[in-house]
Amino acid sequence: MKTNSLRFQLLSRTLLLMALLLVIIGLVQYVFMRGFIYQNKALSVQSQILSIPPDAWEKLVWEIPDEMPSHSEGKPSGKGFSRVPFFALQDSTIVFYDMNGTFSVLSNTSINSEAPPKLAERDYQEAMRSKSKLTYKVSKQGSGSEQLIVLQSIKARDQLLGVVQVSLSTSSLRDILTRQLLTFLLISLLALIGGLLAFIPVLRKTLVPLSKMVDTVEQIDAGNLAERLPIEQGQVEIDRLADSFNGMLERLETSFEAEKEAKEQMRRFVADASHELRTPLTSIHGFLEVLLRGAMNQPDKLHKSLTSMYAESERMKKLVQDLLLLAKLDRSPNVQLNEGALDEIIKEMAPQLRFLAGNRKVSLRLTVDLKCRFDEDKMKQVILNLFHNAVQHTDPEKGDIQISLETASGGVELSVRDNGSGITPEHLPKLFDRFYRSDSSRTRKYGGAGLGLAITKSLVELHGGTIRVESQAEEGTAFYVWLPQSYPR
Repeated sequence: MKTNSLRFQLLSRTLLLMALLLVIIGLVQYVFMRGFIYQNKALSVQSQILSIPPDAWEKLVWEIPDEMPSHSEGKPSGKGFSRVPFFALQDSTIVFYDMNGTFSVLSNTSINSEAPPKLAERDYQEAMRSKSKLTYKVSKQGSGSEQLIVLQSIKARDQLLGVVQVSLSTSSLRDILTRQLLTFLLISLLALIGGLLAFIPVLRKTLVPLSKMVDTVEQIDAGNLAERLPIEQGQVEIDRLADSFNGMLERLETSFEAEKEAKEQMRRFVADASHELRTPLTSIHGFLEVLLRGAMNQPDKLHKSLTSMYAESERMKKLVQDLLLLAKLDRSPNVQLNEGALDEIIKEMAPQLRFLAGNRKVSLRLTVDLKCRFDEDKMKQVILNLFHNAVQHTDPEKGDIQISLETASGGVELSVRDNGSGITPEHLPKLFDRFYRSDSSRTRKYGGAGLGLAITKSLVELHGGTIRVESQAEEGTAFYVWLPQSYPR
């Protein structure tokens, strides 16, 4: 197992956390156990003191001889240690503190024969006031040994006689605590080993979904983005990660498809542009050959050839201008959007539109003072392109073209309708593609290269608008341009 693997890190950190928790539990247990054992021992000593009748304590106090040594007189003689036959504790010292402050040693079975500890005066006074309440302290002697000191007031015939002090070594109690602590450490070590053995297979099973994700991701490359990760594996975090990966894969797949489509469009664009430019160049080259073969000396052929060459050059000039305009719109579009009334622009263009229409009927249905933000020159080009497209596809005598302007969906909608030949459904999705012509013969007749509607769409989108088309074969076509009334600056 590698040290930098997720499995090792989870295992090591979990075990470290468990070890820290066990150490904290052990320390807390030690503190509580120490207090519990010391308190129980103090209660046991207190119960033994209280088991002696008060009359016996009173008799003992009155019988204490004057020559019996006190704590201040140094080490007591053997005679003084036989005065208390009531109970005996190993490695302990029994002292009586009377109302006069006399500190008398009654029994001393201490292994080290140390002088019994004398507490502060306030400790004895507090013990006298506490009556039967347990009072004990843990104190360290000068030699470093620790002693448990139990204080109990003695009262006989409603008269307070003094305080009995029993001090005993805590070495046996510490031995019990040490054994308890070692037992806990051993159990904790066994628990860690058992946890390690049990956690490894559990961890391996828990990381199975992640391993599956790794295997799936390794199978994914730029040519196989259709692969998806399973998102219902029973783990919320893994499922969320898988869902995020799937979303990323979908975006990558979309991006690759868009790039592929863009390359294909560029290839078609170059091929179509080359084809459109080759046609007029071939015509001009053919007419020049005719002229060089002697036709230039024949006025009729010379005029016809020059006229045709001029028409082809005009068509090539328009094609180049359209290509440059599309390139400019793609690279660095620049529009000056100003608030204005679109109906005024259409009314201003009405004479020019009627001239282009010839004998066709032109109808204007405009909502007055309908304002939006637009670039005047580019909006005129949009209207001219749509109107010119309607003129090309309607009958010169029976054609009927309608231009309408009204509000729609929080914006302004401009529509150009005609009663021409219409467009079949299979052509509608590609109508705004560059160099696409639904009727190549008619378009070529009028000098078109299939760029007008592509330019129109680009101009409309620069205004933050949309363009759509509705058409039925032999019934006519309608183009709808929607512009927002308030375009973001």
